[in-house]
Amino acid sequence: MGLTQEVANFVTQTRYRDLPVEVVSAARGFILDGLGVALAGSTDECSRIVQAQIRQMGGRGEATVLGTGLSAPLAKAALANGVAAHAMDYDDTQLSTSKEAVYGLLTHPTTPVLNAALAAGEKNKISGKDLLLAYILGVEVECRIADAIHPRHYQSGFHSTATMGGLGAAMAVGKILELKEEALIRTLGIAASMASGLRENFGTMTKPLHAGRAAENGVTAALLAQAGFTAAMNILEARRGFYNAMAGGYDESKIAGRLGRPYFMIEPGISIKPYPSGSLSHPAQDLILDLVKQNDLHAGDIESIEVGTNSNVPNALIYPMPKNALEGKFSIPFCMAIAVLERKAGIAQFQDARVRNRAVIEMMKRVTLVVDDELEALGYDQVRSRIRIKLKDGHMIEGRYDVARGHPEKPMSWTELGEKFYDCASLVLPRKNADYAMEFVARLEQQPSLAPLLRALSKGTRKKSARRKRG
Repeated sequence: MGLTQEVANFVTQTRYRDLPVEVVSAARGFILDGLGVALAGSTDECSRIVQAQIRQMGGRGEATVLGTGLSAPLAKAALANGVAAHAMDYDDTQLSTSKEAVYGLLTHPTTPVLNAALAAGEKNKISGKDLLLAYILGVEVECRIADAIHPRHYQSGFHSTATMGGLGAAMAVGKILELKEEALIRTLGIAASMASGLRENFGTMTKPLHAGRAAENGVTAALLAQAGFTAAMNILEARRGFYNAMAGGYDESKIAGRLGRPYFMIEPGISIKPYPSGSLSHPAQDLILDLVKQNDLHAGDIESIEVGTNSNVPNALIYPMPKNALEGKFSIPFCMAIAVLERKAGIAQFQDARVRNRAVIEMMKRVTLVVDDELEALGYDQVRSRIRIKLKDGHMIEGRYDVARGHPEKPMSWTELGEKFYDCASLVLPRKNADYAMEFVARLEQQPSLAPLLRALSKGTRKKSARRKRG
């Protein structure tokens, strides 16, 4: 059995009853988080542009655009919701199984898969169990494919959420459509040729477009395969196929025989973001907030802040002096400055006005990001970060965190997940709708239909304050 066939066979053969209880439990949390960040991101300017484009296209409304009163054709609903879910860079992050890989190649697993599955699931009137199964299988395929690819893929500029997210999304939709193994193989062949997304676009609206297009591609590939569209039958492992063309190869031992053994979301796990910014900043963000609060530090006390980490971090957090909030999400100086000045790092802090604030700019000038030789030698499986704060009185305060809150080693409770969900949902939904959605997802496997959930997530009056402009 070739690798492409193995993936399709896994998706075809796995039933809900085969899923471990702990996987279903974890999936509910990731789905709640994914819905929340999509609701919040629906207010972002990049989402507004996509929503306006979809309105202009017209067409039959088949699926809900979350946080709005808009419905759209399946693929376009997946696009809009996928863009929204990644707009604030607040969605979950894949981890790694080895020290050589770059933090699981930084795939954001839930966004492409969930939003493709929601669109297809709404049209096909599936149950909560059906959604859980499709979502879990799609995430498993996406993460295992990403874990096995040579790190060159990410290091040379591909955004793996865009490239491999579409493959996971395609398998989730294929499961919902009840495609047989041969059709799923063709689905992978179609989706692999649609895969693209370049990291030079980090800090722009095109980064969330990557995630939206991955969700859209998954829907399109599965629908085309269902209609009889042909494609290569060995797209993953072929000499001119996905792995070789995209990265020069892959580690077969990380995927062959590994699908669901164990499920990736349990081991090594998926990390939920505590902050709406690039995940590589999060251990340092956690650490600076703790140091500032524990030592009651203020901007006037600080002469300089040095953040040390490994060499892959400056390759992704590329803005030393950001000009807007999108760039600020990929800026260690901004993340450090806003923590010192406001002792918070939530949605309200990642705004254009904060990035352009004079006090923030002056604080950013005191921050440097360096490669720490000791941390570099430990590998790239975690975003280990060290901070040294030099005070104006000559004292030095320092600390080191290897992971951030939301990582499996520092997991969020259901209550903490709920707090993040409510913060996100409050931008577009009345509290009663958010309450209903959270209770619905807590019992997702018992729900005969997704329709009540989607109604709750599409109602509400948007607050004018949520309509933020990007500079």
